[in-house]
Amino acid sequence: MKISVIGTGYVGLVSGTCFAEIGHSVTCIDIEQAKIDMLNGGKSPIYEPGLDELIQRNVKAERLFFSTSYNSVKDAKAIFLAVGTPSSDNGEANLEYLFSAAKMVAEQIVDETVIVIKSTVPVGTSVKVREYIEKFTKKSFYIVNNPEFLKEGSAVDDFMRPDRVIIGHREEFPKEVMEDLYGPLVRQGNPIYMMSNLSAEMSKYAANSFLATKISFINHIARLCDVTGADIEEVRKGISSDRRIGGHFFYPGPGYGGSCFPKDVKALIHTGKEYGINLDILVSTEEVNESQKTYILEKIKKHYGDLSGKTFTFWGVAFKANTDDIRESSAIYMARALVSEGATVNYFDPVAADNFEEFMASDELCKGKLKRFSNKYDALQESSGLITVTEWREFQTPDLAEIKSRLKEPVIFDARNLYKTQRVLKEGFTYYAIGKHIE
Repeated sequence: MKISVIGTGYVGLVSGTCFAEIGHSVTCIDIEQAKIDMLNGGKSPIYEPGLDELIQRNVKAERLFFSTSYNSVKDAKAIFLAVGTPSSDNGEANLEYLFSAAKMVAEQIVDETVIVIKSTVPVGTSVKVREYIEKFTKKSFYIVNNPEFLKEGSAVDDFMRPDRVIIGHREEFPKEVMEDLYGPLVRQGNPIYMMSNLSAEMSKYAANSFLATKISFINHIARLCDVTGADIEEVRKGISSDRRIGGHFFYPGPGYGGSCFPKDVKALIHTGKEYGINLDILVSTEEVNESQKTYILEKIKKHYGDLSGKTFTFWGVAFKANTDDIRESSAIYMARALVSEGATVNYFDPVAADNFEEFMASDELCKGKLKRFSNKYDALQESSGLITVTEWREFQTPDLAEIKSRLKEPVIFDARNLYKTQRVLKEGFTYYAIGKHIE
């Protein structure tokens, strides 16, 4: 099947590449020429494990193409809208890019085209997009919602082996087209759920908001453990073994970040307000998460008191492991908080350092206060303490003796609970974590 994908961010690029991998002819479209040039050269503009290899293989096989032109839309049976829907100042999803792409598509489509909204959009957007496209074309078309459930860092595997596929539709024809598209990916029996467009739109926001709530819940319980003497690692095992609860997205840490959870929680809260429903649980989820990003600072200040003139080292600046995405990363908030207290920050990240450096270069508060290193141990030199920010595997089993020899003081602030408490203490470190019982 011939497919066009509008947008080459995480969702569009991974989806388009994976559709090509299972045999479809895919053209990915983006307005940024530099990004298209990079992709045509076989290199992804984002870090995602396994993606570069898939791009190169499918470009070589002439199943995957990249362009700034919308010409391929004329031949496409299915067109995926996978553009960003960032938060507006009031939390509402900004649909400017979606409608811009819809207009460009409308001017090129032929009869019986299936237009798939892959972007995360508020309930009712499919109706508005349908009405909007009708202003620019007399051709027959169908609107489908197909929300993505890709996790950065494992997006390729998530697409190729989906837990489920959700299809929101109104007519029978697009249902059959989508079943043909996704058929090869669900042969092991994972379900395709057919539902209304409105339900599909709600499902995406509800899923992400629930996962965000799980994260804030375990972080709140971890704080309670800090003051009661319970150990969050033991508590987490005790409750996550209940099949009704489960262990996914149930690890304490420095809060959630990235491109999805923050904006989706905000957008669902805004939608609730539009309909007169106060989603108080999500408001609390957001409040807990905001304070969690700098929660470890309380432990740092309690240990040192005055932070003026001290240097601290971040291991990791990405919002999570296996990605170069630093959007809403706790590293941003922690860096600002430490600099505000008079400290400076060394940092190392195996993948996200470029993005962090570029982003923080425009931060007036932090200018001249952050120093990048290309080796995790070198970043510890003259530092008063190590702060684990991202759970990269290479940080999980480090040489503790090497860490101790590099630090000015043997102190670890483990915001990811990466280390076994007794082992770290045995090595002579002062150790702080999130919700752990440390004697």
